[in-house]
Amino acid sequence: MSQLQAKYLEMVRHVLDNTEDVGDRFAQEARRIHYRETAERGIRGVATLDECAALAEEGIEVMSLSVPNALKEPLQ
Repeated sequence: MSQLQAKYLEMVRHVLDNTEDVGDRFAQEARRIHYRETAERGIRGVATLDECAALAEEGIEVMSLSVPNALKEPLQ
C-alpha cells in the first residue's frame, strides 16, 4: 500500500471514530446543529446531491468522503 493510501485510510478512520453516524437523516441533523436546535457535534451520513445543494444555500458546509468498504464493516 502506498504511503498516500495509508494516510488516506488513517484520515478516514479518524473521521469514523470521531463522528456520529446519522445515516439518511444527515441533512436534517446538519440543519438542527446549524440552527442550534441540538448540541454541536461531528456527524456523518448520507445525503442526496439536492440535499447537499440545499444545505450549501443555507450556509451549511458539507464534505463528501469516500469510505472504503473494508472500513464500513467490523473487523473479525
